[in-house]
This record gives sequence, structure tokens and C-alpha cells, in this order.
Amino acid sequence: MRAPVQNKRPRGNDGTRAARTVRVRSRLVVSVAVVSLIVLGAGAPTLFAASADLNDSQHLVTLAQLDQQTISLAHALGDERDGVTQYVAAGRPSGKDAALKEPAARVDRQIDELRATAPASLARDLATVPALRRTALTGKGTAPEAQKAYSDVIATLLAVADELADRTPPRAAEAVRAPGALGRAVEQASATRGLLLGALSVPSGQTSKVLDPVTGRYVQKEKDDSDAGRARDALSAAAQQAHVREQAALADFDQAAGADARDKFATTVTGPEVDTADGFLARLTDQPQLSASERKTDPNAVNAALSARIDRMRGAEAALATSQVKRFEQLRDDDVTALEIRIGLIGALLLLAIGVSSATARSLTRPLAVLRRGSARLAEAPGTEEPVRFTGRNDEFAQVVRSLNELHGKFAEQSTRAGGLDEDLAKQRGRLARLAAEKDELRTQMRELTDRLERAEGTVQHAFVNLGLRSLGLIERQLAVIESLEEREQDPDQLAVLFKLDHLATVIRRHGENLLVLAGTEHHHNHPGPVPLVDVMRAAVSEIERYERVVIQALPPHAQVAGFAADDLSHLVAELLENATSFSPPDVQVQLSGWQLEGGEIMLSVQDEGIGVPPERRAELNRRLADPASYEPGEPGTEAGGLGLHVSALLAHRHGVRIELREQKQGGVAAVVVLPEAILPTTPPAAAPHMVPVPGGAPRFTLPGALAEANSNVLPERTERSGEVARPVTPEPAEPAEPVEPTEPSEVPLDEPTFEMRLPGPRPAEPEPEREPEPEPEPAQKVTDKGLPKRTPKVVQAGPAKSQERKGGTDAAEALRRRLGGFQQGAKEGRRDVAAELEETDQQADTDTGETVEEVRR
Repeated sequence: MRAPVQNKRPRGNDGTRAARTVRVRSRLVVSVAVVSLIVLGAGAPTLFAASADLNDSQHLVTLAQLDQQTISLAHALGDERDGVTQYVAAGRPSGKDAALKEPAARVDRQIDELRATAPASLARDLATVPALRRTALTGKGTAPEAQKAYSDVIATLLAVADELADRTPPRAAEAVRAPGALGRAVEQASATRGLLLGALSVPSGQTSKVLDPVTGRYVQKEKDDSDAGRARDALSAAAQQAHVREQAALADFDQAAGADARDKFATTVTGPEVDTADGFLARLTDQPQLSASERKTDPNAVNAALSARIDRMRGAEAALATSQVKRFEQLRDDDVTALEIRIGLIGALLLLAIGVSSATARSLTRPLAVLRRGSARLAEAPGTEEPVRFTGRNDEFAQVVRSLNELHGKFAEQSTRAGGLDEDLAKQRGRLARLAAEKDELRTQMRELTDRLERAEGTVQHAFVNLGLRSLGLIERQLAVIESLEEREQDPDQLAVLFKLDHLATVIRRHGENLLVLAGTEHHHNHPGPVPLVDVMRAAVSEIERYERVVIQALPPHAQVAGFAADDLSHLVAELLENATSFSPPDVQVQLSGWQLEGGEIMLSVQDEGIGVPPERRAELNRRLADPASYEPGEPGTEAGGLGLHVSALLAHRHGVRIELREQKQGGVAAVVVLPEAILPTTPPAAAPHMVPVPGGAPRFTLPGALAEANSNVLPERTERSGEVARPVTPEPAEPAEPVEPTEPSEVPLDEPTFEMRLPGPRPAEPEPEREPEPEPEPAQKVTDKGLPKRTPKVVQAGPAKSQERKGGTDAAEALRRRLGGFQQGAKEGRRDVAAELEETDQQADTDTGETVEEVRR
């Protein structure tokens, strides 16, 4: 009994499965086989192409031989058709059908010979010939019908020539359409003969005596409306059409055939018989009907002449078909020769590839065997065995042998040194242990330092925020002190200085708020309701140092900003305005404008005509504005800082506002701010803008920015500031819509104007009745929601103003104070009315607040 065969691979001493040995010789044999297959694969397409050409040429030869047979059958069937047509046209006389039996027998014999090689469709058409013959000879059909039936069968035979022309490849397509054109010409010539003989064989119909105008005698004349006449006219008309088609086919032959074929046809179809036949054709086919003299033409003479011409044409057609068969046979022989040459060439290349690859493989296996045996011997006893000896070529194998011998020598040398390295290895291990302990200690110290750094950063940030808040508190106290000084000051020059100090303190307060923004602390007060956009823009203008250079252009009418975002938006625009005024010439204005987009957002634009920003720097700044977290402070004193833009980016990031710096064609930079719909309330304003009444003929005016809010494209130009003294006016407070708290004193501190506002020219106003002045209470300091002093913009009339000399400091100060006090009193009354409306939401007030620029910021 045979023991079972173990299929599993043997395992090594360590329990792992031993890898299967793969011999290089086997891989080389595979490579030789792959090379052989590649050669065969590369030669296979050309062999397939040559074989396909050979198959095509053999099919062309077979089809040409079939065409040669169909031409002969078409000639025989044409003769039978012409005889049947003449027989039927003569009225099928008895005893005359014997002459048709010989052509019919010849046609049947050729059909039997062709049926074995003919296609199925052609064989079906040929099978209908006997039935067609019986119908024509014994039926009641007319001669044109019999001629048409035979012509259809002949057309299927001639279609073989057209199929041969269609299948002929371009390499053998020279004059391939000529045989088909000549076959159609011969068939139409035969049809013309049969139709003319049929027309001449039609018996005469009923006749009548008519007077001949030439001779003056009565002659017998056939009636035009007889059946025989109509049959004769139909046959003669068909003969004329067949002759025309013959001429067209000959024209196609002349165009498609070569010069040799045309010359052979011209030399073949010539002679007296042909000239006679052309004469008959020209005379008998010039009109659709035969004249009386033409009907007297001898049918036998016409038949003899036309048959001689047709025989010569058929001879030329048969010769052309024979030459075509020979040409296709030559093409087939050339394809066979090409295929044999390609097979021999590919076989030679295959043998060459196998020989070269085998020799290359043998040149690799021999030195590899020497190297394998020598390396195995050195591996078994590296200390005692001799080096490997190699006597082959000086190639890579020789280099490997030299390297192996060098390695063997070094191994023997290193073996002697290996004994003394054990002690060094023990020392290195102890050193590594000490280094590992030091590494752990350093990691512990690094964690402690990291914790201390995080605590220090939190402490510094907290202290930074506390210092910023303290600074803001001191600035607010400073503003309160300045306002108290303004209240007691009587000199206009000193008041102007105090206003400048007040404005500078406001700018310092903005810088203090910048510190809180950079520290990540939000320091603002939410407004109870939406704030008009124009007030937010006024507040932004009032917070910059060079506010007099800013011109507010068009703003969306009745646009409002959510109360929680009003302070941040004002601060953001102020930083952009500060940059625009700082990096532009001091005598150039900065344009602030805005408009509403189709999606409901509002776009603000701050445009300057300064030195501009390089494209690389502008791209970097836009990237920082889009992603405030990517901000990295640069070296002190360089432009890499950009703290103002960083503050703007942080504020914009809070409310989803987008900022982008764009280059202007006329120079400078345009900072575009897009406000999202989330911070744009859609509720209408609480009240209409408050108009401050001014006694006398003074014009009525609105707050700065009202023209811009009305979307006027350009505001009136600002008048130059002059040293004139404001004319004293008597403040007339507006009556509240309903009872409110007692009014504040009309005497208010005089502030420095943040910017000038242009008013239209004065209009005459109706005089108002003077009222008794109300008792003024004790002056009280006016503060905003944040506890900061309120500020009042200066109103300047449009148009040139005449300068006046100051007469006394006290009187001028009092006049200016009273003039601005009227505006301030109206503003306070408007605010009281708004407060009353917020408490009673079901009523609508008639007046609006005239908040100052600083109140929008607070």
C-alpha cells in the first residue's frame, strides 16, 4: 500500500514554514518564452492584416468570376426578352413561337450552371424566369409588361458588377466602375432593339381613306385612336427612353474607364454595321412615335444592324470582364506572396529572438552557478575556506566575486576583534540607561515649564485686560473733566482747544478698546434697538484723528444696524478710516459710501487716493482679514504688524462681516465691508428724523450724513472753516407728544465739532411767535449709556460766509453756546420721545432723536 504524500511545506528549526526554492534557470526559461510570445504578438497584427487582404482578394476573384457568368446569362436573357417582346407585340401569332424555344433552352442551361455558385437572392430571382416566360407567351399581358418583367431579372444580374465595385478595396479600385456602366449600356442597347422590333411588328389597325394634300389622291391611313396605334406608340416611346439611358451609361463608362479600356471599346464597336445601326437608331428614336414612313422600315434589316452592333458591344464587355478577373487573380497572387513573406520574416525574427535570449540566459546561469557554490562554501566555514575563484568575464559577476572575497577577508579580521567588544558593549548599555533616566527627568521638567507658561499666559492676559479697563476708566474720567472745563470756559479759542483735547481723548479711548479686542475681551454695550446706519458711520468718523478729511457719500436710505453690532461696526469702520487718512496725502479727502446689494446685504466702501498697496502685500492682508487666526506679529517698526487691520478682522469675525482691500484704477486703496443680513434689521425706524427749529430766517437742517442717506451721489462741497463767531439764537424746545420727565437745562457745554456738515441755502421761514423763556434748572453733566460725555457736531451753512471780527470773548462764547444749545435741547427732547415710544409700542410718535455722533458709539 502506498504511503500518503505530504503536501505541506517542511518547517524550519524555529517552527516557521520554509520558503520554496525558486531557480533562476526557470525564470530565464520563462523570460525566453515571454520574448518569443512578444515577437509573435508583434507580428500577429501584420499576419492578420495580410490574411484579411488575401481573403478579400479571393472573394473578389470569386465575385468577378460570378460576374462573368452573369454577364453571359444577361446576354442570353436579353435575346430571349427581345424575341418575346416582338412576339407579344405582333399579337402572339400561331406558329411563330418556335423561334423562341432555342433562346429559352440556352437561358435555362446557363441558369442551371449559375445556380450552384449564385447567392440565395439571385437564385430566387432566376427561379422566376420559367413562370415569367409562360406568362408572357400564353398570358394576356402587353409587350411593354413582358419587356419590363425580363428587364427586372436582367437588372439583378447586372447588380453583381456593382457589388463587385463596392467591395473592391482602394488598392485595386482603379476603373472598377467601368464594367458595370458598360453592362448597363449593353442591356439598354438590347432593350432598344427589342422595343423597336416590337413597335415595327405591331399589326396595322383600322384604316380610313383620307385625301393626301401632296398628291391629291385618297390613301389608306390608320386611325390614331386605335389599339394598335397606342401599343406601337408605347413601344416606340420606351425605345427612345432606352436609347437615352444607353447614351448616359456610355458616358458613365467613358468617365470611369481608363484610356486603354476606352480605346479597346472604340476599336471594337465600329464598322459599317455599327454605322447602319446608328442610322436606324437616330431615325427611329428621334420622336416618341413612329411616323408612317418609319413604320414601313424593314424589321429584318433593323434587327440585323442592331444585333451586329450589340454583339460588338457584348464582345467588348466580355473582354473587359475577363481582364477584370485576371486583375483580381493577380491581386490575390500578390496577397499570397505578401503573406508568405511576412510569415517567413516573423519566423526568422522569432528564431533570432529565441537564440539571443537563450545565449543571454546561458551567459547568466554559468557564472551564477560558480557564485552560488562558492558563497555556500564560504558560508559553511568562513574562517578556513579559501576565497572563491572566478575565471569568467570581467563583468558584474566578477565584481560580486571580488566583493564577496573582500567581505570574507574583513569577516575574518572582524572575528578577531569581536571578542574585545563585549566589555565595550556592557559599558555602552550602562551609558544608555543613564541617558534614558536623564531623558525622563527632562520630560518632567518640560511638563512643569509648560504648565507654568500656561499659567503665566493666563495671568498676563488677565492683567492686560485689567490694565485696559483701567485705562478706559481713566479716559472716561478725563473726558468728564474736559467737559466740565468746557462748561465753565467762556473764551472760544480756549473752547476750541478743549474740544481738540476731547477728540484726542476719544481717539485714545478707541486705542484702549483695541487692546481689549486684541486680548479677546468684548467691551461694549448693546443698544436696546436698531441704530441707523448713518449714525454708526458718524460715530466712526468722530473716532479718528483726521476726521475733517472724511466725506460721507451715498448711504442706503433708512438702513439700520442691530444694536448688539453697532459699536463693533463703528469701531471697525473707524480703523479703516484711520488707515485711509494715514496712508494718503493730507490734502486729499477720504470717501465713505455704501449701498445695498441685491441679496439684502449692505456694502460699505472706504476709498483713499494714497500710495496704494503692492499686490503681494494686498493679497496677504486680505488673507489675514478673512482669517484673523492666521495673524502673526512682525518685527517692531515694520509693516508686518497691521494691528489696526487685525482689530478690524477680529471685530468682523464676531458678526460675520467680510472685509476686502481692492486696488483703484485712479490710485489708492478701497476697503470694502459687506454687512450680512443677520445684523441688518428689517423693522422701520421708530420715528421720522427730527428737525431742529431755529428762530428767525435761519434754514432748517438735519444731522450730518442725511444727504448721504438720501443716496445723493455727491454731497455739496465743504466750506472753508473761518474764524467767524456764531450768531446768537434763542433755543426753542419742541413740545413733547405726551407728558415726560422734566427737561434738562438748555445750557449745555460747548464741544469741538467732529466734522462739518453742509446745508442747502437758507429759505425764508415764517416767523414764529416768541415764547417766554422757561426757568433754567441747575446745569447737569450730560452723559451717555456708558457714562461718557456727549458730543455735538458743528453745523455750517452752505455757501460762502462773511468773516466777522470777534467782539469780546464772553459774548462770543455765550452766543456759540446758545446756538449749539438749541440743537442739543432738540436732541434731548427727541430722545425722550423715543423712550416714551419704546414704553408704549402701540403708539407712534411724531419726532425722532437727534443723537450726537458720540451717542451712536455708546
